[in-house]
Amino acid sequence: MDDLAYGTRNKRGDWTPTRRVTYAPVFVWPPKPAGFLKWLFGFPGYLWPWNFFYAALALLTWRFATPSTATMRTFGVGWIALVLLRNAVLIVAWYGVFHFRLYVQKAQANRFKYNARGLATESEYFTFGSQTKDNMFWTLASGLPMWTAYEVVTLWMFANGHIGFLKWSRNPVWFVVLLVLIPLFREFHFHVLHRAIHWAPMYKYVHSLHHRNTNPGPWSGLSMHPVEHLVYFSGVLIHWVVLSHPVHAMFHLFHAALSPVPGHTGYDKVELGENRAFDTNCQAHYLHHKYFEVNYSDGSIPLDKWFGSFHDGSSDGDDAMQARVDRRAAKTKTKAKA
Repeated sequence: MDDLAYGTRNKRGDWTPTRRVTYAPVFVWPPKPAGFLKWLFGFPGYLWPWNFFYAALALLTWRFATPSTATMRTFGVGWIALVLLRNAVLIVAWYGVFHFRLYVQKAQANRFKYNARGLATESEYFTFGSQTKDNMFWTLASGLPMWTAYEVVTLWMFANGHIGFLKWSRNPVWFVVLLVLIPLFREFHFHVLHRAIHWAPMYKYVHSLHHRNTNPGPWSGLSMHPVEHLVYFSGVLIHWVVLSHPVHAMFHLFHAALSPVPGHTGYDKVELGENRAFDTNCQAHYLHHKYFEVNYSDGSIPLDKWFGSFHDGSSDGDDAMQARVDRRAAKTKTKAKA
């Protein structure tokens, strides 16, 4: 595909899309019912393909690759190891396929790549001197066991009746509605914790590990400090108080564990053939990795617009960001004089 039909490339080879970051027509006035329905049911859209894929994967995993409820009533090495193993397979397969195609095969070279540079291979900034090895280490050594720990404890609580167990047969409408709402809750939860870990002390000792990736790749998505993993996966605790099914909790965790991949590819589109590609929808988050203090979340809820940290990828967005920096510097200077 000709990426210059969709954007421009500067002298360094960095590619910028022509389109700008926008939010879905959800929290708008006056309402736009046609736009809302297109966003909800369209392809690509809110339900398709990503959220449907993660939900279907959770349902299939619950059905065919999760121990029985009777087994999970007591903590046992066997079934916990099984959950850990299947989660490891999911991570390696999902993260690996994007990394292999884009950065090993280099199947589309730098077409649609925001930053023309490759991933760092000899840098003191990264553990083992390699960006990919650093990201894989933190993903597998911290992210994987933290995801599994939250899932194991939650499944154990469901199995023992410590939290409510919603059955499809009793309330199929709420069952589906809750599935649809989970990504929205995840977006809100992530925005709140993301702003919290950008607080200077938390950023210095925790979140800066993730921001080593100014030029992110697929394995950057879940490369975090263990403290960040602890709060990142904590969104699943909502299922301890809201009536739901284990599939809902697993979808929640699968979404948290797997959805960072498309958003950290570093590519605006992933080509599937000569004239076919799918959007990764990672422009907003790439700008966060580039500028650090914009676009703390991206998706359906315009939280960054509401809180003044939105960047749409344009020169006007650059100007607005610089104006915020200048205002903050002026306030700091005024306080210092006082």
